[in-house]
Amino acid sequence: MSENAMDLLKSEAKNLNFYYGEYQALKNINLTVAEKRITALIGPSGCGKSTFLRCFNRMHDLYPGNRYDGQITLYPDDVNILNPKIDPIEVRMRIGMVFQKPNPFPKTIYENVAYGLRVRGISNRRKLDEKVEKALCGAALWNEVKDRLNSLAFNLSGGQQQRLCIARALATDPEMMLFDEPTSALDPIATASIEELIAQLKEQVTILIVTHNMQQAARVSDYTAFMHMGEVVEFADTNTIFTNPSQKRTEDYITGRYG
Repeated sequence: MSENAMDLLKSEAKNLNFYYGEYQALKNINLTVAEKRITALIGPSGCGKSTFLRCFNRMHDLYPGNRYDGQITLYPDDVNILNPKIDPIEVRMRIGMVFQKPNPFPKTIYENVAYGLRVRGISNRRKLDEKVEKALCGAALWNEVKDRLNSLAFNLSGGQQQRLCIARALATDPEMMLFDEPTSALDPIATASIEELIAQLKEQVTILIVTHNMQQAARVSDYTAFMHMGEVVEFADTNTIFTNPSQKRTEDYITGRYG
């Protein structure tokens, strides 16, 4: 269970292994994700953070030779999202993802946000307008773009493009959001605005974030998992991980002895 008995579970990885062909990238991972909280994944490069994150919305299905073993359960409906019978497209509607570099589509600002809604079969213009505005407001971008919704997304600054990608993910009303080092390509001012936005978003959605920046994990997350060589070494509330880790490997990483 989650470290705080008051927190409800949103998702849980049980005995999760993952293979790129013959190479085992994740080893027997067990981890809970608390609902409407921010859980950070930290660890040195190549430790499996992003691989683990991408299991949650079946991104690995897009490439041949990848294999899951174990399960990731999504609550409250108690469904194993790694079950081959579960449609990965439906999983991605429920669990949105924001990548390291902003990746807007070569479309207008409006059409970027409306994309997932159209995939879901929504074509009513009024409904689309409402959902696009709501998502842009949720990503703290509406006031900056409301007068130029029909201009190309590439005209936005890097920080604005990343917030547009967040709006695009929010538009389908996901239950969880995955962030894969979402500020690593941004300047300090844009980074601060994205961090502030992520902190606000946990009122609506459950967040799992990979970050190479330990200060960022300490600032934004409620829980932190330290990963090393494909394993979860330690998982606890963020304050405990950073002030009183129980594992020497965690302490060595946090104090800069390696990584």
